[in-house]
Amino acid sequence: MAKLPLSLAAWPSASFNTVVKNELEKLDTGTLPLDKATQQGGYVDDRLRTCTILKITDEKDSITIKTGIFFTEILICCGCGDDPVPKNTYCELLVTLDKKNAEAVFDIIKTD
Repeated sequence: MAKLPLSLAAWPSASFNTVVKNELEKLDTGTLPLDKATQQGGYVDDRLRTCTILKITDEKDSITIKTGIFFTEILICCGCGDDPVPKNTYCELLVTLDKKNAEAVFDIIKTD
């Protein structure tokens, strides 16, 4: 399970959004479930993903962070001369951050 210790340590400071954004963007490749957000059967190249914080909700035991994630989907076997083709993709991801141990649960909530 992924942990976001820097984000938890920054809660509830003014720098929280920036810390969460940076920590999500630096997670190891494959940590986020972006494969569930591909739209054309390609595979995810999430090395260069960008995160936008959309909404934060403070719960009793957790912090819920709605984020927009921009990443690249690689399309293969599309019959194009320049196969494989990178496609910019967007999804919204709900991050539930446990206040006790900084464990983060990720759920895709919208694909574009």
